[in-house]
Amino acid sequence: MGKTTDRRLITSGSTFEDDIAYSRAVVQGDWVFVSGTTGFDYEAMTISPDLATQTEQCLRNIATALHEAGASLDDVVRVTYVLPKGADFPQCWPVLRQYFGRIRPAAMMISAGLADPRMKIEIEVTALKR
Repeated sequence: MGKTTDRRLITSGSTFEDDIAYSRAVVQGDWVFVSGTTGFDYEAMTISPDLATQTEQCLRNIATALHEAGASLDDVVRVTYVLPKGADFPQCWPVLRQYFGRIRPAAMMISAGLADPRMKIEIEVTALKR
């Protein structure tokens, strides 16, 4: 286990990280803070028009960052969902149950505009490595 003063930055390679000056995740001791993550496939820099597909890609992107940080989705303790259209949130629920149904993290959903009109969801998580 690292000291509480250890800090490590995780990148996904997304151009957004360089453009906006942020990290995909920050590891601080046993905590992992994953930035708001959208449904972009960062290798191809494409995004599906389908909300459920975007939700799944968000969680795959988050899982990749967590893995690089030495954690997993099972370590997530808090999650925040941001959707431009709050009424669309139920479309995400089957995917969210698939990924979080067993661990049931503390959660919040906010309806707000996102940086790109193609984005239908953004997900932020906090994890505590076990």
